[in-house]
Amino acid sequence: MERLQKVIAKSGITSRRKAEKLIVDGLVEVNGKVVTELGTKVSEQDEVKVEGVPIEKEKLLYFVLYKPRGVITTVSDEKDRKTVVDFFEDYNERLYPVGRLDYDTSGLVIMTNDGEFTNLLLHPSHQINKEYVVKIEGIPSKEKLQLFKKGIRSDGDILKAKYVKVMSTDRKKNTAIVRVVLHQGKNRQIRRMFEAIGTPVQKLKREKFGFLTLDGLTAGEHRQLTPEEVAELKKLAR
Repeated sequence: MERLQKVIAKSGITSRRKAEKLIVDGLVEVNGKVVTELGTKVSEQDEVKVEGVPIEKEKLLYFVLYKPRGVITTVSDEKDRKTVVDFFEDYNERLYPVGRLDYDTSGLVIMTNDGEFTNLLLHPSHQINKEYVVKIEGIPSKEKLQLFKKGIRSDGDILKAKYVKVMSTDRKKNTAIVRVVLHQGKNRQIRRMFEAIGTPVQKLKREKFGFLTLDGLTAGEHRQLTPEEVAELKKLAR
C-alpha cells in the first residue's frame, strides 16, 4: 500500500505536491469514488483516475549493475560524464542507484525505481553488510587495522568497519590487498579510513551487498533481481 499522491507522482503525470492539490480539489478517483483525503493509501489492484483519466502505474524494477571505474553513480552529470543510468537506456522506467560508489570505485550497485525499497536499504538502522576488496599503498600493521573497528575520526564523522583483513601483500611493490566489510555508508569512507592510517587506496571494488554478488557479470553488465531476491533484501533490511 502506498499513499495516493505518491502513486500519482510515480506515474509521471505531475509532482507529488501538485498531486496533493489535485486530491484536495476532488479531481482524483479511486475505484470510481472521489477521494479528497491526503492520507489515503492504495494498492496495485486499485484503479486511480486523475481528472477522469486512468494513470499508468510504473512497473517496479530491480537490478544489480557491475559499475566500471570512471562512471558517476547519479542519474545525470553536469559535466556530461557517463552515469550508471546510461547502462539502462533500453528501459522507459526512471531508474536510479541505491546509494553511491565513487567515480574511481568499481563494483556492485543496485538500481531501481522503487523509492520505498531504496529508503529501506539505506536507512542507518538497517545494517546491511557491504563488502569491498581494496588495493592499498603500503602494508598496514594489525594495530592500525584494529583502529577500523574502534572507529576513526574524520571530518566530524566516526568511521567504522565491521570486518577488516589483509588478504595478501607484495613486499617488492609495497602494496596489500585488504577485504573490508562496512555497515556505514559515509562519503568516500574506505578511502578516508586508509588515508588516516597512512596507506592510501590504489583500487577499490565493492563485491557484495548483503547476499548479492557480481557473479556472472563483467564491468558494465547488469542483471534483473528475482522476486525472491527482492523479498530477501527487504527481509534483511527489516
